[in-house]
Amino acid sequence: MEFVFLGTGAGMPAKARNVSSIALQLLEERGTVWLFDCGEATQHQILHTAVKPRKIEKIFITHLHGDHIYGLPGLLGSRSFQGGTEKLTVYGPEGIADFINTSLKVSGTYLKYPLEIIEIQEGKVFEDETFTVSCLELDHGILSFGYRIVEKDRPGSLQVDRLLREGIKPGPQFKVLKNGGTLTLDDGRKIHGPDYLGEAKKGRVISILGDTRYCQNAIKLASDCDYLVHEATFSADETEMAHSYCHSTTSQAAETAAKAGAKNLILTHISSRYTAEDIEKLKKEGEEIFPKTLIAEDLLSIKIPLHLEE
Repeated sequence: MEFVFLGTGAGMPAKARNVSSIALQLLEERGTVWLFDCGEATQHQILHTAVKPRKIEKIFITHLHGDHIYGLPGLLGSRSFQGGTEKLTVYGPEGIADFINTSLKVSGTYLKYPLEIIEIQEGKVFEDETFTVSCLELDHGILSFGYRIVEKDRPGSLQVDRLLREGIKPGPQFKVLKNGGTLTLDDGRKIHGPDYLGEAKKGRVISILGDTRYCQNAIKLASDCDYLVHEATFSADETEMAHSYCHSTTSQAAETAAKAGAKNLILTHISSRYTAEDIEKLKKEGEEIFPKTLIAEDLLSIKIPLHLEE
């Protein structure tokens, strides 16, 4: 599991930061990529990374402001030319289907893969045997969602030494037991898989928020998460401006992380008013409240380890 930040700026593209998009590489977990928002030129940013558009399985849109969706038509069209044949699902607020369908129709774009568009409401938006994704409404000028991605606990390791002492040799029988099945041995004994598994490995939790003011739903979404990705459009001394523009400051994002009990905070959606020289100041503003604060840069990759220390 790995973050790849494709765009970390706010509002419009700048030389140092493109507009919003984050890839969550799930290559080991499911062999796919999930995208969160798709601002203008996202597909151009992808060219500078190891992200493969044909591997994009799901796109989660936080809200319908242009800096979060204007890259969708181009990316969806290009995916057809880059070997994408598997189904792709786009999740987003009401109106996302009209935006995508109109863009594809007017431009005469033909997709070589099935496209599913799901307009979401608060609650669970996706679940399978490995992940659950849920969302809550945030506080922004238009409907904006934050997402909570929960990896389900993994089974513990098979206790090989114990099985060898029972006379069971490595091979297909180990696989049966690893999957929780039961074996009947030649002497009539029954060996139950769960009895020979170590402690389950706790799944990871990630919260990726759309644009928002400081609000309680952001804290709920980030509760005890391993990583919180939170917008920080403004510096700590621009609280009034942040509120008037329906955004957050660095310190407000850090306060959300602290109150939620998050383990790590990544700040993104940084206004172009801040130069490279300002970034260290913004980072320190977050660290004063929440020490494990990082400011994302375009094309930054962050691996999310299986076991984070408490």
